[in-house]
Amino acid sequence: MADITGFLKIKRKEAGNRPLNERVCDFSEVEQVLNSEDRMLQASRCMDCGIPFCHWGCQVDNLIPEWNDLLYKGEWKAAYDRLIATNNFPEFTGRICPATCEHACVLNINQEPVTIRENEVAIVEKAFTEGYIKPRPPKVRTGKKVAVIGSGPAGMASADLLNKAGHLVTLFEKDEKAGGLLRYGIPDFKLSKTVIDRRLDLMVKEGLIIRTGVTIGKDLPVSDLINQFDAICIAIGSQQARNLQVEGRELSGVLFAMDFLALQNRINAGQISTSENHLSAENKKVVVIGGGDTGSDCVGTSIRQKALSVTQIEILPKPSEKRTADNPWPYFAKVLKTSTSHEEGCERFWNLSTVRFIGNDGHLKGIEVEEVEWEKINGNFTMKAIPGIRRIIEADIALLAMGFVHPVIDGLLADLKLELDQRKNIKVNNTQHTSFNKIFAAGDSVTGASLVVNAIASGRKAAKEIDRFLKG
Repeated sequence: MADITGFLKIKRKEAGNRPLNERVCDFSEVEQVLNSEDRMLQASRCMDCGIPFCHWGCQVDNLIPEWNDLLYKGEWKAAYDRLIATNNFPEFTGRICPATCEHACVLNINQEPVTIRENEVAIVEKAFTEGYIKPRPPKVRTGKKVAVIGSGPAGMASADLLNKAGHLVTLFEKDEKAGGLLRYGIPDFKLSKTVIDRRLDLMVKEGLIIRTGVTIGKDLPVSDLINQFDAICIAIGSQQARNLQVEGRELSGVLFAMDFLALQNRINAGQISTSENHLSAENKKVVVIGGGDTGSDCVGTSIRQKALSVTQIEILPKPSEKRTADNPWPYFAKVLKTSTSHEEGCERFWNLSTVRFIGNDGHLKGIEVEEVEWEKINGNFTMKAIPGIRRIIEADIALLAMGFVHPVIDGLLADLKLELDQRKNIKVNNTQHTSFNKIFAAGDSVTGASLVVNAIASGRKAAKEIDRFLKG
């Protein structure tokens, strides 16, 4: 490292967020940026630790010490070249990754890790600004045709690498625009969709074919797909949302979180007007059921829609504010997470289970909940209700943000008769191969709902295996 004592002289400095009273009035990105000089100083904090646990903690195997060193020296282009060597889309992960690398950083022993995620996005944004990133179509085409179904992070990563390898790649997307979860599941205040469009435009200039509004099995028969392409990669995500089958589930106002989020993203994109938002939280009492990232996104979106109040409930216990003895460094810290959305105004409750939805004339009016406790029996945690502790939370809208169970089976997967695992995800072997000879799969459709960075890693692996398959 150029400055092996940088971490002793420079304190961790984050870019910070836009003022709260400003950001809740729009859907622009919340996070700010540091100037180049400060960012280079932050890179100098990357120490000569000997064993880069950050690299071990990164799902795409980012060469973090290398590009931090180059960033500190002001060699931005070289830093980008090292960054893009392992990650197709650092502009995505630099914005929305939970930064497992920072949790594993040696400096995180003292809760002062290097600002790895912010350094990453700074490098790629400088590269775009300075024109380092240009279309680089393959010089030679193999003549092999590959179909990638699903244009989320796994599909985009797979399509990008396969196209760069010289194959003729067509990326299919059932929605109006490509991007999958990145476009329709993540709010604009976390990831501006211009960032996605910028990368997709580059990929198209490099020869990638994108076909949107195409549902395989409906708009394009599965038999035609198999006959027209030499290999197929399925990356349709895990879109079967976990439901809550309790009394009153049919009431108007009980919604799946992704329906709520996707509609707002379409409004922001100008695909529909604000007046067409029949799921708006404006002047309504909102209860978000589920304490994860999707739930947090619902909180921030509801606040921007001018909800009267926002409450988030979670069935699990409240996490510790600091690492516990059984969750040591360098593992990901399972601690209480307070997002920018939570900071904007939200009541949060833990250990609450939904008993029933209460309505009037078919419309939701409240949610009856009960307190629960968790016991560890034979190594497994078991939930039980605490007798006599129930209450009703007033609600006009209940957003079900309890995760996803598996990919949608009806349609493509049913038509192909692909073998599924016990959780109803697509079953693959160690080369991402499915039970059908020339069909591979990647991302959440294989692993179940996970992180964007995991999807990118899975898409990259599938692309390498498909390339090997096509070359015999």
